[in-house]
Amino acid sequence: MYDISFFEGGSMAELDSTENRKKMCQIYNELSKELFGFGTTLLRVTVDQRVITFHAKHRRSPRSTALEGEAPELKQEVDFRMSLLFKKKFKERLEDEMGLNIEVLLRDYDAPTQWAFTNMVLAGE
Repeated sequence: MYDISFFEGGSMAELDSTENRKKMCQIYNELSKELFGFGTTLLRVTVDQRVITFHAKHRRSPRSTALEGEAPELKQEVDFRMSLLFKKKFKERLEDEMGLNIEVLLRDYDAPTQWAFTNMVLAGE
């Protein structure tokens, strides 16, 4: 049996429901639009015990393309900082809106392909 402290809204089985996965994707996309100006072109979420993984294909921003040609180091720094900001805000929103108790949130973004993988481990034993 799962410890329901992972998810204040109910059991882990409920967290893996279509409705809850859709809500997590909605939060992800809203935040992506807020921070980057675009939603994703592909977004999938999987729930496996205490680990939740998001696979996302993002759209390339015209600003990002312009910076890449003129100041690649600056673009890399901006990508890094925006990814940190995304992680912080995403964690806050999932905890506030869905009652998740997140131990750690990890994100890796590959600028050339626009793929991002976000992994969360829910708090627990």
